[in-house]
Amino acid sequence: MEDKKEKRKSGIALTLLFAGVTFAILMLFILLITAAIVTLTKTDLLTLEIPGKLNNALLIVLFILFCLLTGAGISFLLSKILTNPINRILNAMNRIAQGDYKARFDADTILGKYHTVSEITEAFNKMSEQLEKTEILHTDFVNNFSHEFKTPIVSISGFAKLLKRSDLSEEEREEYTDVIVEESDRLLNMATGMLQLSKIERQTYLTDKSRYNLSEQLRGCVLLLENQWTEKQLEPELPFDEIEIEADEDLLKQVWLNLIGNAVKYSDPGTVFTVAAEKGDNFVAVSVADFGADIPEKSLPYVFNKFYQADESHSGEGSGIGLAVAQKIVYLHGGKIDVESANGKTVFTVNLPQTK
Repeated sequence: MEDKKEKRKSGIALTLLFAGVTFAILMLFILLITAAIVTLTKTDLLTLEIPGKLNNALLIVLFILFCLLTGAGISFLLSKILTNPINRILNAMNRIAQGDYKARFDADTILGKYHTVSEITEAFNKMSEQLEKTEILHTDFVNNFSHEFKTPIVSISGFAKLLKRSDLSEEEREEYTDVIVEESDRLLNMATGMLQLSKIERQTYLTDKSRYNLSEQLRGCVLLLENQWTEKQLEPELPFDEIEIEADEDLLKQVWLNLIGNAVKYSDPGTVFTVAAEKGDNFVAVSVADFGADIPEKSLPYVFNKFYQADESHSGEGSGIGLAVAQKIVYLHGGKIDVESANGKTVFTVNLPQTK
């Protein structure tokens, strides 16, 4: 009730303010007109036929009263027209401030037809839409974060309790210990990924750019993951020449390791994965392709979201943070990262601007 009273008072105050400004402007014009009439009357340039006992002074007083009443009426109407959309947008802003991000503003009055008002309406609605999307992403992030951390913790707790049993065989004890180690590593990777993401999200510009051999870096990343792709009997293809690039070497290494690691993870056994690079006049493009199950079309817009995993069957193999980190690093370099997935082939492409 108090909020409604405060809103009503604010609306009335705003209406009175506009009414006062409009009234002052009208009164100024009325005074100027009255002064002109008085001047013309005194100088006999204007003659008025006044019946009965009325004289020019009384006529002027009546004229002023008529103007005051007319001005007050017009001021009130104009102020209502002017303040109505402002009051409505203030109400919508108050709704957003209280957490209702579905609030929208529609200036369906006469003022809504003006370009400036329509721009304000469009900008406000875009802002509220983005806030609503951000809130949804935030909620999903918290839910996914809790779930992803809870799963390995539950596993570690459960198998640790099993290890306390005295009737376990050495083989079982070894198996349970391996699970605890794997889940602990998973937790460590998730925590490390979150710290990396938090650090990179706070970073607004690159501080350690240098010129280095990109081709050598890509080959090195493939070799670092050799155990993984040889285990799946994959064949790497590296169709690129020697390319130099100016960038943050350590940050981009994280990008390539993540993309190549995902390509190895989601490739069908016995297939190939491709790491290609191309240098243009003012850009360098690196693409990483694998041959396996497609990413569903509905999932493509969300693959760079934190903790999002399109393939739930592989949810235990990663943290869902890597692509979010990769995207942020690419954005820091002024580039962009895209994904295409169809007909059993998924390609991630990174474009980075370069100067000659």
